[in-house]
Amino acid sequence: MTGPRAGRPGPDDVRRLALVLPETKEVEAWAMPTFRVAGKMFLTMPDDRSSFAVRCPRLERGELIAAEPEKFWVPPHEAGSHWVRARLAALEDMAELRDIVVDSFRQAAPPRLLDTFTAPDPYAG
Repeated sequence: MTGPRAGRPGPDDVRRLALVLPETKEVEAWAMPTFRVAGKMFLTMPDDRSSFAVRCPRLERGELIAAEPEKFWVPPHEAGSHWVRARLAALEDMAELRDIVVDSFRQAAPPRLLDTFTAPDPYAG
């Protein structure tokens, strides 16, 4: 299932992509779905389902937000964290969603999973 505009990813696509990654589990925390690999969280989906949060090194986060403020932002209560939020409506397509989710997964996954890891096809059902 995709978002309201044809070809744009929606919240169900975020969940599907996260769950096809090796050893990923969905765990509810703070009244929202979170996705973890080897016990480390790499993605969350807040209640409104219009965005999702992923890991992002703080030094890179500022540049990312400055380059695409319509797409990425950090709520004030997460300013000190290593997370950034992405607006689903601003994503170009499923390939961009996959790249964002996989980048966050790579930051959390143990090396043994990354040695043979291949990113999933974002359009596979």
